[in-house]
Formats: sequence, structure tokens, C-alpha cells
Amino acid sequence: MEGKVLLLSQRRISDLVAFCLSYEFEDNLAAMTRADRFDVQDRAALEFSRRVYKWTRLASGSTKLAGVLAPSPPQLPLQRDYELFFPIFSNAYQLHALTAIPDWRKRCRKAACFITEVWADDIPEYLVELLSGFDHIFVGLHHCAPQIARIAGRPCSYLPLAVDVERFAPKPEQQRSIAVCNIGRRSATTHAALLAGAERERFFYYYDTVAASGSNRKERTFRVDNPEEHRIMIANILQRSRYFIANRSHVNNPEFTAGRDEISARYYEGAAAGAVMVGEAPRTEEFARQFDWPDAVIHVPFDSPDICQILEALNAEPARLRAVQSANVREAALRHDWLYRIQAVFDILGIVHTDQMRARADRLRQIAGSFELPAAA
Repeated sequence: MEGKVLLLSQRRISDLVAFCLSYEFEDNLAAMTRADRFDVQDRAALEFSRRVYKWTRLASGSTKLAGVLAPSPPQLPLQRDYELFFPIFSNAYQLHALTAIPDWRKRCRKAACFITEVWADDIPEYLVELLSGFDHIFVGLHHCAPQIARIAGRPCSYLPLAVDVERFAPKPEQQRSIAVCNIGRRSATTHAALLAGAERERFFYYYDTVAASGSNRKERTFRVDNPEEHRIMIANILQRSRYFIANRSHVNNPEFTAGRDEISARYYEGAAAGAVMVGEAPRTEEFARQFDWPDAVIHVPFDSPDICQILEALNAEPARLRAVQSANVREAALRHDWLYRIQAVFDILGIVHTDQMRARADRLRQIAGSFELPAAA
């Protein structure tokens, strides 16, 4: 498979912090297959093409006419054939980037894609139709797979998110100087209590200072210069955090989720870094299956004015905390590295695993072995 995988990346035109996870997946896939990566370059041209395609498609009802009338974004012509085309999209609105490689289906024996986040009531059908040429579609949220399959007319499977465990795993005796890490969406009540506690007790509370955004002022997003550097920084922070507040996706926006609990990336990151995760976990069988070890997430209500008292009580159980930290890293290394998602994709498509994949599996087993708890006397 060396040099026989083709990636299509948005990293040159889409630099929101939330998209760094998709780029980490791309980097891991490239490292395990020595893939070629084509980067979309002209955001303005691509967006103009998408808008023309959208309105022509909706007005005429014809995908063929829309494809003819929409101006082509800068093209990335392929010079050779590939075994697999595997573009990774952070959301479904990025799918129009496929038009930048017009001959991808002719040049690639197999084709699959991964959409990190797409919600069933926010699916741009005119773009999902573009996936009809793929052999298989993978999505990072569980509930939307049947709808994507219906629109595209192709098999669609849930592929859980993951993390670069080799990057996030701490040293076995890692010192954790950050008492609590609370990034992304947060409860104002819990945050205020932690601020007061940190001031009173002089512990290190790490949190975002970026302004809340979005129409409902419930998001905390920003742009990054280099996605890899950002992922390195997040790994370093979590490796040094004792507690990590991790909640289900869009926990502070129940109107948006409408009761559809999904697993956010925070759980994979926190587990791999060996932090003790506290918060409101997804209330789903899928979450219970993926995070089925004791205390994977210690339940703490989203709004917790008594958060400092809760954490103080946990601090009184050091043996429990050590067991949680070790189990989190061990389970992440054996189950939630990007390697295992790539293996699942290859197995579904009938593609042989690479030597680099087998070598990574060995390294992950070594990491897991470093966090085995000694047998009880």
C-alpha cells in the first residue's frame, strides 16, 4: 500500500481548531500508508463553485446540469492510479471539495470517505449526493448513518473517533501539575466554582479564555496556524492534568442535539493522556461499549456548583485515581488509536494491512503494557 493511498485535505483553507482532529487522522493514515496528500488551496473559488452548484441543483433538480454550470475550482489532476482514495471531511459542507479532483473515481480502485461530524437535521443533501461514487462512507456520529446511506445510495457505517495515542500517552510516572483542565463548551456554574476554588486553594485550573461565539454564544472556537502544533499542545496539557472535564457532544445545547447523545473527541483524548475524566457521559449503549472499564468517566453534573468538593473527595482516594489513570491509557492504547479505525476501514474494503500498521500495533501494545497495574497481593 505504500504510496497507493490518496488523501484530499482541507487544512490549507479550513483552520478552525475543531478541524485539527481530522488533520490528525490524515497524518496518521499517511504515516501508516505513505499516502499522497492533495491540499485544496483556493477557499473563495471553492465556495463560489459550491454556491452556484447548490442553487442550480435545487432550481433544476438535475445534478448533471449543476455540475456543468458550476465553475470548477482549481483542479488537482492525478498523474497515476491509486489503490484507495480516502478523503476526510470535518463536516458535510466540505464535500464539494471532491470537484477539485474530477478524475478520482477513474484513478482509484477503491474509494471511501470519513465525515467527522454530521447531524441528521443538518445534512446538505445536494452535497451528500456527491458520495454516490464511493464504495463505502464512514461517519463519526452514530445516529446519522442510515440517513447518509439513503441519500448517497451507498453503504454507510459508524466509525468512532479516535486519537493519536502515541502522542497523547504520558510517561508512566507523569507529574500532573494541572489540577483541572476544562476546555471547549463549558458550564458557567462549574467554571465559576473552579475559578473561585483555584483562587482560594491556589491550584492550577486550565481553561479557555477565548470569547464564546455562535448565534447562541455557547461555542468556543478559534483558528490555528498549524494543526499539528495544536494537537501537540493539547496532548502536553492533558498529560499534565489530574482531572479533565469531558461531556457528551453539544452538552450545553440540548435544543440542537434533541436527545441524540454522541461521543465527543474529548473522551478519546482524555483517556489516552491518562487524565481522570469527570462530567456527563453520553447515555448510549455505544458509549458503554467503547468505555466499559470502571470509572472511565466519573459522573459529575454539567452544572456543579460543588465541583471543588467533589474533586476534593476524589483526591482522598489516591489508589482509585491511580487505577483510573492507568486503565484509561491502557484501554486507549488497545482500542482507541487511529490505527484501529484504519484497520476497520481496510477490513471492510478488503485491503491488506501495511507493515507500518503492524509496527504501530506493536508499539501500542508496549504502551498498554507500561500501564498494567501490579497484581493484588
